[in-house]
Amino acid sequence: MTVHELSRTDARRIAVRAQLLDGSRPGGLLELVRGLTLLQIDPIAAIAPNADLVAWSRLGSSYAPAELSAAREKRSLLELQAMIRPAEDLAFYRAEMAEWPERGTPSSWREYHRTWVEANDACRRDILERLGAEGPLPSRTLPDTCAEPWRSSGWTNNRNVTKLLELMVQRGEVAVAGRTGGDRLWDLADRVYPGIPPIPVEEALRIRDERRLSALGIARARGPECQVEPADVGEAGEAAVVEGVRGKWRVDPAQLGLPFEGRAALLSPFDRLVHDRRRTTELFEYEYQLEMYKPSAKRRWGYFALPILYGERLVGKLDAAADRKAGVLRVNAVHEDVPFTEAMRAEISQEMADLARWLELELLLPA
Repeated sequence: MTVHELSRTDARRIAVRAQLLDGSRPGGLLELVRGLTLLQIDPIAAIAPNADLVAWSRLGSSYAPAELSAAREKRSLLELQAMIRPAEDLAFYRAEMAEWPERGTPSSWREYHRTWVEANDACRRDILERLGAEGPLPSRTLPDTCAEPWRSSGWTNNRNVTKLLELMVQRGEVAVAGRTGGDRLWDLADRVYPGIPPIPVEEALRIRDERRLSALGIARARGPECQVEPADVGEAGEAAVVEGVRGKWRVDPAQLGLPFEGRAALLSPFDRLVHDRRRTTELFEYEYQLEMYKPSAKRRWGYFALPILYGERLVGKLDAAADRKAGVLRVNAVHEDVPFTEAMRAEISQEMADLARWLELELLLPA
């Protein structure tokens, strides 16, 4: 069996190209999401909502957030567990839903989920009945008749209906039909999901691994259990080693040997290029943490610093915030992990200006 020997530069170029961040931009939003397989939803919008920021970083200012809203209304794109996915991809998840409890979480949690849903079966049925009669509905309008409250040390403690709905998504019973503001609208899954026959579980898992590798370019074969979207890819692709990096990798053979043309890009902290922090450190030799939860005095790069990509390298962080009340994109600092050349500085400055135009804000640079 051939094991591909890659330099770090090779590996980084494969990863950047696979994430559609090279010089050739995607043709539109649907092509983009099909290539990436997902857009992650996150409520933090210090610059812009994550899904929109990820789309802008690939498509540029030709992208309008209204396109995403329209695609979701037409249901060419659907929300599944806080990820926006192409509607046709639901075929890869439906059979697994029927086998619930879910995969990808520790067995102790799976057992707790199972017993908790069983204990609150009457509430589950009440929700299905209400949605069947009146859906789509926000969670606050649905009855909380749970006999056993949800226990958690986090923010979901006692949020019984919300947690039950999320587990009912995993069971394939309900789905997010849309959003009004930040609120999810819930409906019966059969009304939301396309009527595509489900693909058997083992085949679906194999295809999901292949599609994930196609979107990442290079990834570990094995990794920690991770609910919703794993970072590893199983046996997809072909074996590879990366010079100077320990361990074994899997690489998408379709990405090997292709020419590479890089560009400058500003990335969301949740961007899939940097989402796996271990891979980011190993392949890009780039240190990054999202510092919004740290006291301001302990932040090195800023509340919501954007990783800066130049070519195949991550070269710095942009500390900026959208101040809509003042009408400005306020740049607090540009942190250079490597000294910027004049060409780098010019291209990165152009990206900052483009981001401000897209946000319809004035770019305000530090004095």
